[in-house]
Amino acid sequence: MKTLEKRIRTTVQQGNKAFVPYMMAGDGGLNVLNDRLLFLQEAGVTAIEIGIPFSDPVADGETIQQAGERALANGVTLRKVLDTLETRSHDVHVPLVIMTYLNPILAYGIREFIARCSEVGIKGLIIPDLPLEENVPFVNELNETDIALIPLVSLTSSADRIANIVSQAEGFVYAVTVNGITGIRNAYDETLVQHLQQLKASSPVPVLAGFGISTARQIEAFGACTDGVIVGSAIVEAFHRGDEQFIKELVQSSTSIRSLS
Repeated sequence: MKTLEKRIRTTVQQGNKAFVPYMMAGDGGLNVLNDRLLFLQEAGVTAIEIGIPFSDPVADGETIQQAGERALANGVTLRKVLDTLETRSHDVHVPLVIMTYLNPILAYGIREFIARCSEVGIKGLIIPDLPLEENVPFVNELNETDIALIPLVSLTSSADRIANIVSQAEGFVYAVTVNGITGIRNAYDETLVQHLQQLKASSPVPVLAGFGISTARQIEAFGACTDGVIVGSAIVEAFHRGDEQFIKELVQSSTSIRSLS
């Protein structure tokens, strides 16, 4: 079992739900990246998802797209992010997960990229535009590492496809809660809870819900039927406006969730 999955399982065994914030690397400059990692760790998060800015994102909503554009304007690249993470404080102990699209990795070189991730202590990869059918080169390179390749399950995935995805899953399964891109939402499909419960029951690894989760009430609702949540746009917005107290309150809201029977 890899470190990321161990950390999530430990959190759940302690009676809590996993809380994984997403932040855009380089939004505000790479010089603030390490400080934000330390802040999130101190706030009590389970792991941290670090987004890499990309010029043509397919899963990002307006908030994260704008953060990516600000980071790109600052000259941020995948290579620069990994170099910055290598120099981060040794006080950062929570698992770090890189979220990037496929093209920057191909430009870097798959083997070189994964080797570099291992060097800087990355524990998970999320690649939204990497199909299950084309992940073999990554799986082969990751087998001997402590880095988990985290799959996404959409609401439109068939039962057979979900079974195939979860059978290969590492770290956790990313349960996408909407048919669409990321971004703050006020309403979800009524059948979503049942879908998440069924996914959790069938998955050998923890299941975390993400996309559009932005309030304490949503964190409680989705956390109750999964092993935890991923919060992106709300965290990105809060960092952009300098509202760290809001982030702390979101993290704290995940500590008293009761699971649905």
